[in-house]
Amino acid sequence: MIHNLKPYPKYKDSGVLWLREVPEHWDVLPSRALFDEVKEKDCADEQLLSVTISKGVIRQSDLLTNSSKKDSSNEDKTNYKLVRPGDITYNKMRAWQGAVGVSKYRGIVSPAYVVVHPREKQNANYFHYLFRTPAFAKEAERWSYGITSDQWSLRPEHFKMIYCSLPPEDEQSSIVIYLDQIDRRIRRYIRTKQKLIKLLEEQKQAIIHQAVTRGLDPNVKLKSSGVEWLGDVPEHWDVVALRRYWEVVDCKHVTVPFVDEGIPLASVREVQSFDLNLSTSKRTNEEWYAHLISGGRRPQKGDLIYCRNVSVGACAFVTSDETFAMGQDVCLIRSETENGRFLNYFMRSPAMQQQLSLVLIGSTFNRINVSEIKSLLIAVPPRNEQDSIVSSLDANLSKLNKPIELAQKEISLLREYRTHLIADVVTGKLDVREAAANLPEETDKTETFDDSLSEDDELESNEIENSQAGELEEEILA
Repeated sequence: MIHNLKPYPKYKDSGVLWLREVPEHWDVLPSRALFDEVKEKDCADEQLLSVTISKGVIRQSDLLTNSSKKDSSNEDKTNYKLVRPGDITYNKMRAWQGAVGVSKYRGIVSPAYVVVHPREKQNANYFHYLFRTPAFAKEAERWSYGITSDQWSLRPEHFKMIYCSLPPEDEQSSIVIYLDQIDRRIRRYIRTKQKLIKLLEEQKQAIIHQAVTRGLDPNVKLKSSGVEWLGDVPEHWDVVALRRYWEVVDCKHVTVPFVDEGIPLASVREVQSFDLNLSTSKRTNEEWYAHLISGGRRPQKGDLIYCRNVSVGACAFVTSDETFAMGQDVCLIRSETENGRFLNYFMRSPAMQQQLSLVLIGSTFNRINVSEIKSLLIAVPPRNEQDSIVSSLDANLSKLNKPIELAQKEISLLREYRTHLIADVVTGKLDVREAAANLPEETDKTETFDDSLSEDDELESNEIENSQAGELEEEILA
């Protein structure tokens, strides 16, 4: 069914660069001819909605539950806009990244969003798929207005200028039916792979916890750590504040310019994996690099880069002598005498997660300061034992990392395939009319999947924080 799709018999030049050729019988019209902008307000009692890059329109309460974010929306919601089921809404600041979608819910969104309703009998779900293609995102970026160097706003008057492909009404329905079912099948497979990854990660966590709190000797004598979340530890280990053996150096709290070719910056995204990954990091020039590393802030091999904001607790080990600097929201942890990889295993253990949850209780924002990091309790064995534990963990966990990496690669390939398939179908490169008519009935249409709400998406989009971007834009333009 997926592999037997063919192009349409005849095509025509759409006259629109991002659409290129479209089926001969399709229309190509500007958005102003397809949608009416919705500006209804004074509905402050309605539930809050957000538009995510990964899922489109969701209830903000779901986003808060899934990502541990805090509600930072404006208390005065008189200017928030009403959204009805079937309306399409987009984040003005993030449309160029794909933050657009059709709503299944009734609710309100902040002035950061634009709400439109399809005219006549257009299928809103067709436009949901169309507007979430990479090609439309690039077109949205082309029409967006720059507020700052890294913020772009797609204003309603510019959205109206964007031309869209428009299949006949029945064909829109066929496209939606086909893509809905294919999307469910792909998500179901991804969900299976995610469950496998979760089981393997839980197994890894159990191995790490045993090693960093009890050591490798099953017959070792234990003592009470005096800490409920840590329990008993080997009697010859120390249980001390991190500052006893490690130095903690905060980053510079400055915003630096980014350049295409320059020196990498390690920020929140770069510390998500165990070993520091600078492959996709932003870069700055040598002058700002010199400023960022001043005061003993130059990272070295064997150091740890620790995230103290947004994704608190993420920690990465510096494996090479590559030149880089700390970006925002991280700090550097180093020791002349202790094994940095051992500390990183402890920092990523269930014991540390329990400790952090206690530290963050009652916090308005998900962040930790340097003094709190220095006060974190660490179970510390002698250095030779740290080395043995690290060698054992490195060897044992590599056996689990391989199937995890394979599953993650399969998920990535499936998502990439889904993106290309959707783009080809909604722009008429592939004809799904016959395939849609012959689809078997599915009984699990209401099954929910969470494969698309990934940590990377939330780190990139900062959905809740950006919900006030519209108010910011109005202040700037006033």
